[in-house]
Amino acid sequence: MRDTGGGPRVLLKRLRELMAEPVEPQQRLDRIVREIAQNMVAEVCSLYVLRADSVLELYATEGLNPNAVHLAQLRLGQGLVGTIAASARPLNLSDAQKHPAFAYLPETGEEIYHSFLGVPVLRAGRTLGVLVVQNRTMRVYREDELEALETVAMVVAEMIATGDLARLTRPGIELDLRRSASFKGLPLNDGVGLGHVVLHEPRIVVTNLFNEDSDREMERLEEALSSLRISIDDMLSRRDVAFEGEHRAVLEAYRMFANDRGWVRRLEEAVRNGLTAEAAVEKVQSDMRARMMHMTDPYLRERMSDFDDLANRLLRQLMGRGPEALAEIVPKDAILVARSMGAAELLDYPRERLRGLVLEDGAPTSHIVIVARAIGLPTVGQVKGAVAMSENGDSIIVDGEDGQVHLRPQTDIETAYAEKVRFRARRQQLYRELRDKPAITKDGVPIELLMNAGLAVDLPQLVQAGADGIGLFRTELQFMVVSTFPRVEAQEQLYREVLEAAGDKPVTFRTIDIGGDKVLPYFKSAQQEENPALGWRAIRLTLDRPALLRTQIRALLKAAGGRELKLMLPMVTEIDEIRQARAIIDREVRHLSRFAYLLPTSLKLGAMIEVPALLWQLDELMRAVDFVSVGSNDLFQFITATDRGNTLISDRFDPLGVPFLRVLKQIVQAGQAVNTPVTLCGELAGRPISAMALLGIGYRSISMNSASIGPVKAMLCELPLQKLSERLDAALVNHRGKTDIRAELKQFASEHDIPI
Repeated sequence: MRDTGGGPRVLLKRLRELMAEPVEPQQRLDRIVREIAQNMVAEVCSLYVLRADSVLELYATEGLNPNAVHLAQLRLGQGLVGTIAASARPLNLSDAQKHPAFAYLPETGEEIYHSFLGVPVLRAGRTLGVLVVQNRTMRVYREDELEALETVAMVVAEMIATGDLARLTRPGIELDLRRSASFKGLPLNDGVGLGHVVLHEPRIVVTNLFNEDSDREMERLEEALSSLRISIDDMLSRRDVAFEGEHRAVLEAYRMFANDRGWVRRLEEAVRNGLTAEAAVEKVQSDMRARMMHMTDPYLRERMSDFDDLANRLLRQLMGRGPEALAEIVPKDAILVARSMGAAELLDYPRERLRGLVLEDGAPTSHIVIVARAIGLPTVGQVKGAVAMSENGDSIIVDGEDGQVHLRPQTDIETAYAEKVRFRARRQQLYRELRDKPAITKDGVPIELLMNAGLAVDLPQLVQAGADGIGLFRTELQFMVVSTFPRVEAQEQLYREVLEAAGDKPVTFRTIDIGGDKVLPYFKSAQQEENPALGWRAIRLTLDRPALLRTQIRALLKAAGGRELKLMLPMVTEIDEIRQARAIIDREVRHLSRFAYLLPTSLKLGAMIEVPALLWQLDELMRAVDFVSVGSNDLFQFITATDRGNTLISDRFDPLGVPFLRVLKQIVQAGQAVNTPVTLCGELAGRPISAMALLGIGYRSISMNSASIGPVKAMLCELPLQKLSERLDAALVNHRGKTDIRAELKQFASEHDIPI
C-alpha cells in the first residue's frame, strides 16, 4: 500500500474511531468507503451488501454516482461484483472492462474506471457482501493492498452481523444474513421443537478487532499456537487415543495444520496489518472456509471441519476459555445445533431446557442419536450447512417427524408449527389420561406394554408413561457416555437405581451389547472389520472377554439382591452360547455366595432373537431359556440383507410384509408351544399400525420407547383383536403374491375407528 495513503495500520485506526462514534449507519458507511478510498489512493470505493433475495445492493460509494446508492443492483453471479460474491474469491484486474464477467451499470457512471480490486465480505465463511476499489489508470493492486482490503471487509462484516444495517433496508427486503432458511435432513427422533439456536461449539465472537501493540499480539499468537501444538501432541501420546484409525488420523491432521507455515504466515500478516491475534484467527479462518466451500475435491471439503475445530481451539486459547465455558448460558427453549457431538456432551446440557437437536452429521445408530432418543429429544441429522448459517439466539424449528429444519422461519411457518405443537400437546394429554388405564383390547385381551431404557434419565418415564415395566434396559449406554470402562461399583449403583425406580415392576437387563455400530473409543478391536454388524460384537465379544461379562454380572447380582433378576443375552447365534454364558453366571453366583452377599430371589435368563440362524433352533432355544425377546430391527435387516444405515435401500422392504410377519408369527407360536414368554423389542413395537400387526399375529408383550406407549395404548383400547387376528391369518395365507399387509391394516383401522 502506498505511503501517501498512510498504510493499513492508519486505516484500521481510523476505522476503529469511526466504529466508536455515535453516528447513523449510513453516515458511518459513507465515511468508511471515503477513508478506504483516501488510504488506498483509489478514485472509487464501493460496498455492496447481499440481500435475502440473492441481490447485491449498492449500500455506499465514494467516487461513483451517490444517487445510485440503494438503487444499483446486481444478481448473485452477475458482473464482477456478483462473481466475487458467488465464488467468495477476490478479483484483481488491471482492465476490468475486458473481463468476460464485466457488467456496466449506467446509473453508477463507472465506465471511466479500469483497474479493479474486489474482495468478498465474509463471516464464518458466508458471503455477506462485496467491497470494491477502482482506479482510472490500469494497474494491478499489490498483495499487501489486497490483504488490507480483506481486513477492512472483516470489520464491515461485523457491522452487518450486528444488525446495524437493517435500518437501511427498504420495507419488505431483508439482508441475506437474516433470511429464512429451510433444510431437509434425516429424521432421527420423532417430535417437534420450537426454540432458539444454541451452537454446541459456538463461534467465539471477537469484539476486540484492532491491536494497540503488534509486537505484543505476535507474542500472544505464538504462545497460543505453542500451547495448541503441545495439547495436540499430548492427546496423540496418551494411551487411550494412541491407536490406528479415524480418531488418530484426525489428530494427526490437526497437528499438521497447527504446524503449517502457510497458515501461520497468514495469521502473522493479519496481526502486522493491525488486527488482534483473535481477529487474525477469525479473518484467516473465514477466508479459508469460503475458499474450501467452493472446492470440488470431497476430501478437501471434509477437512474444512478440521480447520474450523483447530481455529476454535486456538481462539479459546487466546481468549482463555476452556471447554467448560461452551455451554455457559442455555435458554429455556434451546435447540442445539452441532456438526457432531459426543453422547456425554449432550448430557452436559440441562435436559429441561432442551427442545431439539440438529446435527450436520448423525446417523440413526450413532451414539449421540441413541442418547437423544433415550431422553426424547426431537432430532434431525445430515443437515449440511446448518452451523455456518446459524447464529446463537436465532429462532429455529426442528421437525423430527419429516426431517425438516426451519431457521429464522417466516411468520406463517411459525404459526403452522405452533398449531402442530398444540395438536401434539392435546394428544399427549389424551395419552396421559390413559396412563392408569389397563392395556386391554376392546374384546378383553390384556397386553403388556413395556418400556425401553438405558440411562438414569429414562427412569422417571416409567411412571409418567404408565409402562408395565422395562422390557429392555440397554446396559451398554452407560459404557458409551464415559471415557473409560465403568467400574463395578458404578455399574452396581446404576442397576440398583433402575430396580428401585421400577419398584415391583419387572426389569429385563440386556448384557453389554458393544461392537458393530456401538464402538467404545477406549475399547478397540485388534483388527478392522469390513462389516462390523456381522462381526465381533455382543455375546460373541463378551464370551471372548469373559472378565468384562463377569464384572457386569457381579454388579447385577449384587444390585438385585432380594428380588428377581432378569438377564438377556444379545446376538445369540447358537444354543451353546447360552450354556457358556450360564456357566459364567453360575460362577459369579457361587463367588458371591461364599462371601454371604444377598442374592436375587430368582434369576431368569433369556436370549434375543436377532440372528436368523436361531429360527431353525426355536424348539431347543425355547427350552434352553426362561424367556425370549425379538430384536426386530436387527432381525429384519439380517433376514432381508438390508443395511438400515444405507439410505439407498433402507426403505426398500417393508417389515409389515408377508415374509417378515410370517417369521415373527413362527417365533411367538414356538414360545406358546412350551409356555416360554415372548416379547418384541424394536421400532415395530412403537408405532400403532405395526404394533397392531404384532398383536394380530399373537404377541401379548411388546417393548418400546416411553413416548410410544400412549399412542399404542390408545390404539389397542379400540382394537377388536379377535377380528384382526382372523383377518391377518387369512391375509398371510391367501396373499396371492401381494406382500404388503400395511394397506390391509389401514383399511381395518378405518373400518373400526382405530387411531393409528
